[in-house]
Amino acid sequence: MANPAPDPEPEIPQPARLWTVGEANRRLAQLGELLPRLRSWAQRLSEVQAEVERLSAFWGKEVDAADHVDHERKSQLDAEGQNLTRRLEEAVRSLQRDGIEVKDLSGGLVDFYGLVDKEVVFLCWRLGEAEVGFYHRLDGGYRSRRPIPETARPTVSGPRDAN
Repeated sequence: MANPAPDPEPEIPQPARLWTVGEANRRLAQLGELLPRLRSWAQRLSEVQAEVERLSAFWGKEVDAADHVDHERKSQLDAEGQNLTRRLEEAVRSLQRDGIEVKDLSGGLVDFYGLVDKEVVFLCWRLGEAEVGFYHRLDGGYRSRRPIPETARPTVSGPRDAN
């Protein structure tokens, strides 16, 4: 009888790159435009899902019948929901490929992978803040963020080769 396979090692994030504070700050203008757009898509998706749920609760499975009075409306909502979901997922995946994590879309909270004092951390920014001025450990969150000390800013690493 073969020995059972050992438990897999916990996955360590391998971001596409590590950002410097300066690089992250230069990306903020683009994020300042993108995040409200993503938020509006997410809001519309929520509205679409609520309307689909309302139709389904009222009519049951009958609404899916081709000759049902609300079938076309539900089909349009389903297609819009799929389109919005696809656009949101593509945008978030694109940011993730760049080493940017969307943590809270409604609050405009994003984290950039960075390096502070030789530790991989999240450089933390919230929509409306003038610059990236905080960081927290990968296992921490917004509540544990701390100001990036001036002495640590020069040690924040540049991009890492993705190979």
